[in-house]
Amino acid sequence: MRLHLHLLSDSTGETLENIAKAALAQYDDVETQRHFWPMVRSEAHLERILQEIAQNPGLVLFTLVNHAIRETLESRCRAMGLPAVAPLDGVNDALSAMLGQEAKARPGRQHMLDAAYFARVDAIQFTIAHDDGIAPEDWEEADIVLVGVSRSSKTPTSIYLANRGYKAANVPIVVESPPPSELFALRNPLIVGLTTSADRLVQIRRNRLLSLNQKTETAYVEQEAVAKEVAYARRMFADNGWPVIDVTRRSIEETAAAIIGLVNDRNLPKVET
Repeated sequence: MRLHLHLLSDSTGETLENIAKAALAQYDDVETQRHFWPMVRSEAHLERILQEIAQNPGLVLFTLVNHAIRETLESRCRAMGLPAVAPLDGVNDALSAMLGQEAKARPGRQHMLDAAYFARVDAIQFTIAHDDGIAPEDWEEADIVLVGVSRSSKTPTSIYLANRGYKAANVPIVVESPPPSELFALRNPLIVGLTTSADRLVQIRRNRLLSLNQKTETAYVEQEAVAKEVAYARRMFADNGWPVIDVTRRSIEETAAAIIGLVNDRNLPKVET
């Protein structure tokens, strides 16, 4: 099945894209053509978009706070027989009822440059500067330190965590070259071991070498050597009491969510009994 999906936002549209992506993941065999329309803040702009919608009819999702623009969109979509859905309406209605106040009709208000924004930028800069074992003298400043063998998703998970505002460093575990002593002396960061099955690791590494046009007949992808490497890392995790997450069947988002859960559990106040 082919679906035209029109996404209209009066801001960057990031929230709307994430909602659409999450919803579409629940359906199989759907070929989606997305039409992305950010920064829709005038009737003239909307008119041009409506012409495109008429030529490619489909589902319309929108986040528009300007009532006049919104009403125009909804009425024109009704005239074309097309559904126009505002995914945040239910949430805003519930919040208004609970808080006893109306939502502020300000486009892009969630993207204001507040302290959290600058903290996230700082986290991203820190994480990029401390990828793959770089600058161990700074690791104590990290919120999270990920450790694991090569191709165990350390870097992409670190970047994802940084976008959530966590300063993350990552350290490779190599049998022939133990990690710096600074790793074992850390007190502030949560150290998390990432592991995966040897079979999956061999497959990922072979694909990586093929993409780089390198030989695939090396110990780096040899089954027995990889299994020993994974076992070596697991022993290190256990010896140091580091929590371990198996990423074999996890997406980056799922791995990051599990790590954030560990951070939250660690920060919970202790209850005396």
